[in-house]
Amino acid sequence: MLNYILRRLLLIPVTLFGIMVLNFAIIQFAPGGPVEQIIAQLQGTDVSATARVTNQGAESGSGGGGSAASSASGNNFSSTSDYRGAQGLDPEIIKQLEVQFGFDKPAHERFWMMMKNYLTFDFGQSYFQDRDVVDLVLDKMPVSISLGIWSTLIIYIISIPLGITKAVRDGSNFDIWSSAAIIVGFAIPGFLFAVMLIVVFAGGSYFDWFPLRGLTSSNWEQLSWFEKILDYFWHLTLPIIALTISGFATLTMLTKNSFLDEINKQYVVTARAKGLTEKRVLYGHVFRNAMLLIIAGFPSALVGMLFTGSVLIEVIFSLDGLGLLGFNAVMTRDYPVMFATLYFFTLFGLIMNLISDLSYHFVDPRIDFEARGN
Repeated sequence: MLNYILRRLLLIPVTLFGIMVLNFAIIQFAPGGPVEQIIAQLQGTDVSATARVTNQGAESGSGGGGSAASSASGNNFSSTSDYRGAQGLDPEIIKQLEVQFGFDKPAHERFWMMMKNYLTFDFGQSYFQDRDVVDLVLDKMPVSISLGIWSTLIIYIISIPLGITKAVRDGSNFDIWSSAAIIVGFAIPGFLFAVMLIVVFAGGSYFDWFPLRGLTSSNWEQLSWFEKILDYFWHLTLPIIALTISGFATLTMLTKNSFLDEINKQYVVTARAKGLTEKRVLYGHVFRNAMLLIIAGFPSALVGMLFTGSVLIEVIFSLDGLGLLGFNAVMTRDYPVMFATLYFFTLFGLIMNLISDLSYHFVDPRIDFEARGN
């Protein structure tokens, strides 16, 4: 097993490098880069606005911790001087903007400089927020971790027992009615359910029981530790419910089908013939085999909830998390934020996939990846 782990660890940097190369190459052909964004803002503005942008570029280019000082390490767009809408602007301004964003270097040089810095987790600074990317991510992390971990745990806590019960009582009235409820929950988009929760419980049209903004209250620092816990979950209740309702359907049906598949196998018939109780058969034999598929999906489910599954929920409930950070980075072409988060989250996902494989072996030691040549 140790050799398998070492091989997988050696594959992580290769896979990560390939993903970064592919995305970097795609970005070279994407229109509307940072310079074009600045040019669009400059059109129709007065001289003072132009001077402010020019001075920011000059200050950043001179070092001193400005965003341009590290933009060369995070710049990821194609080099061209023919910008749409640049007519009428002083070419010197365009040149300064190119230097500010590292646009004056060839693509391969920017890429290698970026990867060299990323190896030491130096992610540079945001183009438009004038802050280190690491600081931005750390600021948003509590929201995404809170939404991701609690939603994933609740989904698993609900889905696994419900799926097992549906498998044991397959075809019963409980199975039919619970399936109908699951289908309804799956059919309603999470963001639509979130809006409904706001209308009903957050001062929309009926009750005003829950807050509508932020992860904590404004008087957080003055609260006792117990009141802080209550305040924290008070703010999280509606967003987590919205994420849970839309996320537990697939896992419930997966659990049910996995258990049904195992229950109909010969070893279960043999165990029952030996006189074992139904509970012993279910949890002593079926559970371990049926749960392999469920365990394998946990890391990807957690990663999805943490980094990609809650953008609209964050917007609706005014929660400033990683999903919203990534969305805004794409919209504003803030490439240091885009590529730094892509690098980190890809690395995190690859590690979680390895942990998933190790979980297979932990649950069932008979699974030997080395013996299969993987």
